[in-house]
Amino acid sequence: MTSTVLPGHPHIAYRGADLFVEAVRVTELAQTHGTPLFVYSSAAMQEALAAYQRGFAGRKVQICYAMKANPSLAIVQFFARQGCGFDIVSGGELERVLAAGGDAGKVIFSGVGKTRAEMRQALQAGILCFNVESEAELEVLSEVAVSMGLQAPVSIRVNPNVDPKTHPYISTGLKGNKFGVAHERTLVTYQRAASLPGIRVVGIDCHIGSQITEATPYLDAADRVLDLIEAIEAAGIPIHHIDFGGGLGINYNGDTPPAADDLWAQLLAKMDARGFGDRQFLIEPGRSLVGNAGLCVTEVLYLKPGEEKNFCIVDAAMNDLPRPAMYQAFHGIVPLHQRSDVLAQVYDVVGPVCESGDWLGRERSLAVQSGDRLAVLSAGAYCMSMASNYNTRGRAAEVLVSAETAQVIRPRESAAESFRNERLLSL
Repeated sequence: MTSTVLPGHPHIAYRGADLFVEAVRVTELAQTHGTPLFVYSSAAMQEALAAYQRGFAGRKVQICYAMKANPSLAIVQFFARQGCGFDIVSGGELERVLAAGGDAGKVIFSGVGKTRAEMRQALQAGILCFNVESEAELEVLSEVAVSMGLQAPVSIRVNPNVDPKTHPYISTGLKGNKFGVAHERTLVTYQRAASLPGIRVVGIDCHIGSQITEATPYLDAADRVLDLIEAIEAAGIPIHHIDFGGGLGINYNGDTPPAADDLWAQLLAKMDARGFGDRQFLIEPGRSLVGNAGLCVTEVLYLKPGEEKNFCIVDAAMNDLPRPAMYQAFHGIVPLHQRSDVLAQVYDVVGPVCESGDWLGRERSLAVQSGDRLAVLSAGAYCMSMASNYNTRGRAAEVLVSAETAQVIRPRESAAESFRNERLLSL
């Protein structure tokens, strides 16, 4: 039996030969609820949030969960109960926040393509702030707000041209990325914002990417943002809050990102040294709060030996776990029960979807037989949130574990439910 410490430890760990999430044996969850099945640990989420709270102790801060990482209502409700606000990127996500009991007054609206309807919706709800990502958006937002007799609270997302050293698809702070206002145009954009009748400048925002595993990119971006604040305030435009975005990475495959409290100690030391330590801070963690709190359980359907590769065919697929197909991402894959009666072999773990890109892990050493179950680790973020019904596959069930209690937070979706809003021809 392996003694490897798994991502999510100690809340996701082996007890003897069996995998547990907190005090619940995962095999029992699979037997009760079927597979594919997402299982989340509330204790792991609580522990991840506590690291941020420790890092900001004694400061004025609002932690806003970036709900695109995992927008399941119970997850959103969990963080709302902890006092979190929310970073949203659509009107639909705002509806989820409100449905889960979140406070609209703690919501930040990010994203490059906000529609007029979404702007009206957010203004009516009374959100905390719009993170504006272009000069054109600024003009439209002012127009919408004026038409409603309101002013929109705004921070401008600055693109500091800092390399986050992550996958290019999730890098957001370089000149070639679609996000934010260019560093060189920040001051003139703030001056325009301050002149618009429907805009009230409240802050500045910077988000450089996702799955960042080093502190240096954050510290470099912070220096650039603080330089900009000094220039903006010298022009007579006060900046009330500083939003450093999110993007802190997690352990997928031996990754060693800084702990949240250590990272923010370094950033706050920089804030203090430059005289900004008493400002209101906003932070938008997503993956780092939920990523290692979840796993996806899947059943081995067939073992298919080949001349060049052996395939372990499972019932989870790229529609359930899109990250390997989209980003060539690594997720650990382990058995729910460690066998001693089967020799390990090297397999590509693949799903049943009719795409060669439908793989969950390549060249994994596994001691398995058909009918065994596996856990795909680090599956709490950007898995169910990006799941689809490709091949008319119903989305998986989700279960939230708290100590010895397991609650279904999303039942398995049937094929009929997946096409219930479609219509047959009438002629």
